[in-house]
This record gives sequence, structure tokens and C-alpha cells, in this order.
Amino acid sequence: MAEAHQAVAFQFTITPEGIDLQLSYQALNQIYLSGVRSWKKRVSRVRNSLIKGVYPASPSSWLFVSIAILATMYMRSDPSMGLITKIQHHLPLSLHMSLSAQGQTMLSALVFSTLLWLSLILALRFCLKLLLSYHRWMFEQHGRVSNFTKVWVTLLGLLSSRKPLLYSYQTSLPHLPVPAIKDTLSRYLRSVRPLLNDLEYKRMSELASDFEKNLGNRLQRYLKLKALWATNYVSDWWEEYIYLRGRGPIMVNSNYYGMDFLYVTPTSVQAARAGNTITALLLYRRKVNREELKPSRVPGTVIPLCAAQCERMFNTTRTPGEETDVLQHWQDSEFVAVYHKGRFFRLWVYRAGRLMSPRELEYQIQKILDDPSPPQPGEEKLGALTAGDRIPWAQVRKQYFSSGVNKRSLDVIEKAAFFITLDDEEQGMRGEDPAGNLDRYAKSLLHGKCYDRWFDKSFSIVIYKNGKNGLNAEHSWADAPTVAHLWEYTLATDAFHLGYTEDGHCKGEVEPLLPHPQRLLWDIPLEVQAQQCSSLAVAQALADDVDCHIVHFRDFGKGRIKKLRVSPDAFVQISLQLAYYRDRGSFCLTYEASMTRLFREGRTETVRSCTNESAAFVKALENGEDEESCRRLFRLASETHQNLYRMAMTGAGIDRHLFCLYVVSKYLGVDSPFLKEVLSEPWRLSTSQTPIQQIELFDLKNHPDYVSLGGGFGPVADDGYGVSYIITGEDMINFHVSSKHSCNQTVTNIKPAMVDVLCNIPDKTHQKSLEIATERKG
Repeated sequence: MAEAHQAVAFQFTITPEGIDLQLSYQALNQIYLSGVRSWKKRVSRVRNSLIKGVYPASPSSWLFVSIAILATMYMRSDPSMGLITKIQHHLPLSLHMSLSAQGQTMLSALVFSTLLWLSLILALRFCLKLLLSYHRWMFEQHGRVSNFTKVWVTLLGLLSSRKPLLYSYQTSLPHLPVPAIKDTLSRYLRSVRPLLNDLEYKRMSELASDFEKNLGNRLQRYLKLKALWATNYVSDWWEEYIYLRGRGPIMVNSNYYGMDFLYVTPTSVQAARAGNTITALLLYRRKVNREELKPSRVPGTVIPLCAAQCERMFNTTRTPGEETDVLQHWQDSEFVAVYHKGRFFRLWVYRAGRLMSPRELEYQIQKILDDPSPPQPGEEKLGALTAGDRIPWAQVRKQYFSSGVNKRSLDVIEKAAFFITLDDEEQGMRGEDPAGNLDRYAKSLLHGKCYDRWFDKSFSIVIYKNGKNGLNAEHSWADAPTVAHLWEYTLATDAFHLGYTEDGHCKGEVEPLLPHPQRLLWDIPLEVQAQQCSSLAVAQALADDVDCHIVHFRDFGKGRIKKLRVSPDAFVQISLQLAYYRDRGSFCLTYEASMTRLFREGRTETVRSCTNESAAFVKALENGEDEESCRRLFRLASETHQNLYRMAMTGAGIDRHLFCLYVVSKYLGVDSPFLKEVLSEPWRLSTSQTPIQQIELFDLKNHPDYVSLGGGFGPVADDGYGVSYIITGEDMINFHVSSKHSCNQTVTNIKPAMVDVLCNIPDKTHQKSLEIATERKG
């Protein structure tokens, strides 16, 4: 076979006449080109390290400093105030012997220029770090910016005027501060007040007071000590104890999903959609490697966000352990792993050092789709091991996948750039039941058949038979905004940049003699197959219990909400409080994810969205109080929510601090009744907004159908809800609501709650909008 011959660089046989050496020049040429590509990447990394190492200055600024110093000396002036002479006296004896006096002076001036340049860079970076540590701007009212903040914005703009690389700001970002324990406890007690009666609140207050007076300050000292030397005092413990040490299934419980466009499928050809999607993802990886991506910023500002989560986006796998899992990251893989109808394949995506064209990748994918070979024994449901409990998977992996053919094949999956499932189902908003089909689409991306995804990969792409696509992402290595940024780029590049021919195929030509995709070989004993069945049973029970609903809300969007001068996020969160109260007749502990990426290696913080103010508004609305009272209470609730969100973003949150205090208590071997109770409280309403970060990629005016559905996740509590929402354009909000069938409560009805909130807080200038909303509700 041609591809088998090309797989080796040379062959030799021993004959009576001597050794007969046969070289494959084509293979050697490919090895050479791959080596060139590898060295180009190394040179690029060194260059980028130099550029970001001196940011906000530039490497060329050294030349200007040196010329300025030399020019000043030429004018017979000593800008160093005698330092150049001292440097000259301390030059090695060999230089004194080989250089003239003028040469020695010149060399000493260059050394001084370099030291001065480095000092200026350190000073600039220190100033940039100080500027990025200022967060009071976030708490100022819109349109009432203080003079101090105006000066701060100007200085930050000057220091950020040079085009930065992806990681240019990393070393200038401030460290996450440790809040005062008194402040955290005060905020905590305020957050639980609407959930407790008077006796329960008094008891919790006494527990908090006792904790602060006794154990709390001791734990706080250890935590501050960690904050002195750790880059981020939360993130490593959060990754390990919240994610990697979990022993239950990560499918549904941890992994989350992202969806395709709502109304549009760019092509119905499965192989073509796969070809463009793979290409777009690898182009994004190239941008990450070359640091060509613009650093993410706080929307509407020049303030950068931490980019550390991008480092493990590709070529990363979570490997199971009996006590804790481990995240493994490899250098760039030149292949992806593909699953189709129970078979695993390795698909090479580079050819002779270049990325294959989308048309070539489509051709390769079609080879897999047309392959009639059946799965090997135990191969079809191998992925179920990643969907079940972690300890059995760790034990099986150690015993049966640590050597031989199984290890080689598993290495291909784990070291692949990412994982792809070519699904044999059709999904999307289609047919006579579009809403129901969207629900099934969400469930498919969340768990599939429980064995046709590799849930341990950093992310897995799913390409459906009708050309629809989506992804499933593992949570420990990064949070949803990082994956959403990748997915936005992928969808936009696929639809608007790469495109398709009129008959739905990828553009470009196919080079002859492409190497065929390689089937992975397995030797799976009956013991492993038995464990597959056990893991599949656990995963299937979990998947069957999950209920997913997508609420496509078009009555109004952020455009009308902003006319009311309230935050769209606060509006949605208060509406969710109203919807939950109507379902259960009570309030619950509510989790809203907020980022802390203003700080180095920051991840998330919790906004406790159920507040005294939101509870007061909901009760007033349900009790039929007058419109003026409801409007006043709503604005107060909205302002409170926004303030909590800002505090969480700026390091003054509640839950990460208490979590780290709890970890310290466990290391010290001491128990705290207060921390134990706090950390065991269930989050019955877990919410998250999916932000649209790259608005410039999507022209909704000319392409209004290319709107994103966003993504979602499973419920956190058995009797609770997982709610994700994406505010798209000016007139649309898409909700992803998950719960469990085993919970007999009703599903949260968001639409009436949203409209009821809008109907009770209008200004007189918005009566027309109110009438339209009321009509739609009816």
C-alpha cells in the first residue's frame, strides 16, 4: 500500500553482496519540512518571549536608549554621572588588552545603556501593575467619572499603546488580594439573611462570630502567607479540590457544552463541516502559539484579562487517578483523534510541514465515514470509561493501558490536539417540533450516548450527520468564557472566512497520495469490557435523569432593558429569582459565576444573586404592591446585584475566600462547624452568562440568522436547576435550563417572569414597549 510505504523513511535488507539500503526521499523530505516547521515555532517562541518580556516597551527601544547615551557622550557630557567610567574600570583584563580606550568607553556606554534600558522597563512594568491594580473605576456611576479615573484611563492608554501579544500583560497583572476575614463574614451573613428565619440567622451569626474570634484569624494568617509567594492563592486549590479530586462522573456533573448557530447550518455535508471546523480550530491554535490573539479585555475598556487559561486549550487531557486526576499537556500534536460508529482513528492534519486544506481534511473525513470495518471487541464503548466513576477508570487504565498496543492507541487519543465525534444522528432546530429538537440537541452535546465522546479531553467536537456541530468541554483546565472565545472564532471562521462551494463542499483542491486515516488497534480483555458496562450503567442512569430545556426568548432583549437604565444581567438574575419563587414558594442559595481574570491566573468567583433586595422586590410583586414601590425595589435590587458583581470581580467575593480557609483547616487537621456548614450548603439555582466576546466577527445586521445559541451545563443540586443564558443582539436572550427528572418540582418558567418584571418597572417614556410586551405575554 502506498501509505504504508510512505510511513517509513528508509528500508534495508542484507544480501550476499552486502547491505541493500533503500531510501524514501519523499518521506525524508517530509521529515525535513516537519523539522523546519518545528524550528520556526521555536524561533517564534523565543522572539515572542523577548517581545512580551520587555512589554510595555519594545526591543527596539534599546537602540534608541543606546544612541541617546552615545550621542550625549559625543557632546562631551556624561549622562551616567560617572557610572560609565566605573564600568570601564571593571571590564575584564582581556578587554583592556584587546580594545582601545575609545572602544572600552564605547562598550562601557553600551553596558550602561542596557542597564538603564532594563531599569526603565522594570519601572514601566511596575507602573503598569499599579495602574491595573486600581479598580475603583468599576464602582463609579455611568456618566459620572471622577477626574482621578480620567487621569488613570489616560495613563493606562499610554502604557498600553503598543500592540500587545496574547501574554504580554501576564506579569503586570496584580495578584488576587486576600479579603479581611471580618468583611467576608459580614458579607456572608448578609447573603444568607433572605434564606433563614430569625432563629436560624441568629444561630449562623453566632457560629460566624465564634469562628472569627478563634480559628478564623489563625487560618487567615496561613492564607496570607500563601498569598505572598503564590501567583494566585485560590486557583491551584480550586482546580485540584473542586475538579481533579472529584471521584464521581465528570459527564453532566462537570463538563459543559456549546452549540452551533440557531437558525443556520452552513452545510449539510458532514465531512465538509468537519473539514472547516478542524481547520478553524487549528488556525486558532496557531494564533495562540504565535500569541497573535488580542488579549481579552473588560468590554468597552482597555483593561486586560488574564490569558493563562489559553495555555492548556489544545493537546491536553485529564488522566484519572485513584485519589486525584492529573491534567497532562503536550507540545503541539500534528493529528486529531476521531470516533465514528464505534471505531477510533488517528487523522493527520499536517502534510510536509503545512496544515492540510479544508478540502483535504474533508476528503480524509469522508474516508472514515465510508470505512465499512466493524469495531474491534471492546472498542465501541471504550469511551464509557471516561463517563463513569473515576476510580474504576484509573484502575483499568493503570492495569490494561500502561503498555503495548493499548497504550499506543490511548496515547494517540490523549495526545491529540482535540477529539472529534462523527455522530450518526441529526440534530438542530428542525422538523415539526423545533423546541423539542433543541432540547434533544442540548442533551446530545451534554452526554451523547455516554460512550461516543471522550470526556477527558480538554474539549471534544461533535459533527452531526446533517452538518450541525457543537462541543463538549472538560472544566478543570479552564472556564466557559475561554472556550466560548475559541468557539466564537471557530463558528465565524467556518461560516464567513473559509466558506463552502455551492454544493456544500469545502473550498480548495486535494493533493494526491494523502496518507489515509489510521485505525487505532486495541486488545481489550473481558475484564475491561465488564468495567465498560458498569461505567456505562452509571453514566446512563445519570444521563437519563437529566432534563434539558432551551428557552428561546424573543419578546425583548438587552436593547429594551438598557432603555430602563438597568443592567441586562441584573434584570435576568432578578427574573430568575421571581421564577424560582413561583415554582417553590421560597428563595434559595443562588450561584452566579463571575470572573476574577483582572488578576493573574484568576478564574471565577461566586455572585450570591439572592439578596435581601431581590427578595423584597419579588415579594412586593407577588403581593400586588403598587407600581411605584415595585419600581423602587427593583432598582435597589439591580444596584445591589451590580455592586456584588463588581466586588466579586475585584477580589472582594465571599466563597473563594471561605473555600481556601476550609482547605487550610483541613491541612492543619482542625474542624470548623461554621466552615463545614457553609461549604455543605446546596446551590439549588446555579447560573452563568455566556458573554459574546468578539462582536466584530458577527455582522448581525447583514447576517441576522447567524446568531449563537450559547451553551449550558447540568444541574449542580439534585433538586435544583442549572441555568445558562446568552444575550444575543438587541432583541434575543437564549436560556439553557437543566434539572433532574428525579426532582418532582416544576420546571422554572422564565418567560412570564421576564415579562412581569419588565411590566412593573417601566418609565413613562416606555409605555409603548410595555404594551407590546404585555400583548406578547397574553
